[in-house]
Amino acid sequence: MISNHQADVVCDSDKLIEHALRAAMDSALSPAAPAHLRGALDAAVFPGGSRMRPKLCLKVSYVCGERHPELATRAAAAIELLHCASLVHDDLPCFDNAALRRGRPTVHRLFGEPIAVLAGDALIVMAFKYLSLQAALTPELGARMIEVVAEAVGPSHGLIAGQSMEAMTHVPIDRYHHYKTGSLFVAAATCGALASDVDPAPWSKVGELLGHAYQIADDIADTVGRAEVLGKLPAVDTQLKRPSIVRGEGLDSAAARFYAYLEQIGDTVPASPHKRSFVNWLNHALCKGVAGPGKAGLIQQAALDCAPL
Repeated sequence: MISNHQADVVCDSDKLIEHALRAAMDSALSPAAPAHLRGALDAAVFPGGSRMRPKLCLKVSYVCGERHPELATRAAAAIELLHCASLVHDDLPCFDNAALRRGRPTVHRLFGEPIAVLAGDALIVMAFKYLSLQAALTPELGARMIEVVAEAVGPSHGLIAGQSMEAMTHVPIDRYHHYKTGSLFVAAATCGALASDVDPAPWSKVGELLGHAYQIADDIADTVGRAEVLGKLPAVDTQLKRPSIVRGEGLDSAAARFYAYLEQIGDTVPASPHKRSFVNWLNHALCKGVAGPGKAGLIQQAALDCAPL
């Protein structure tokens, strides 16, 4: 159960994230920006999805003491902009050719493929600009956070590396999950810890485990979900033969692993007065709205014998 105080904190973080994302857009777009490009960027970012990555960054910062809250907010927004960029590119005809995202037509369906490519590129530029403007006030810490975020989307073990693995015939599923999904969760948790001047290592591990759980939930949803619940067409990954733990191990095994990751996360979160509230928030966020409304029921449906944490 989430207490009234926790609900207020979540509500405040929701508003803060949306305000920061809008501020990032406004700081990057002058009146001279082409209207159709502005429209594509707005469609890519608003209305948002779960905002799980920026929420994680802010929550870790709060739990760890909030030494540099503005820097944490900038990092949270930058990470979400990069996530949105990845969705725009992921939906393109050369990848998934998706028709729906967050219950609406995808950016390339609304504005055309060339503008969608440019919108995704622009979101990447905007992310680093928004973070760097605040990072300049604390150069050493800011440079470290920019490095963390850049690595999370990079070609070695970041999101780009994970996306490239979809072109491979045989993919190690855990590594794929870590690169494609976990990397941004790692960056979010790490930046939250760095913004509070605490050791980021255990929080990076929390982000890694969370990324695995999140992607497993997405694989389950792609297998048994419905478009009106998910906000996107189901079975796309299945049809395109994308790496999927459900296809490799079956629904029951996938759901069991999801709950096992939740338990590992609870064991990994560093001890603090706020540990219980953080774990409760995380379990609630994952089990009640994993990557969108309704997915919790899909996970529970897929694992009748699995008891959640």
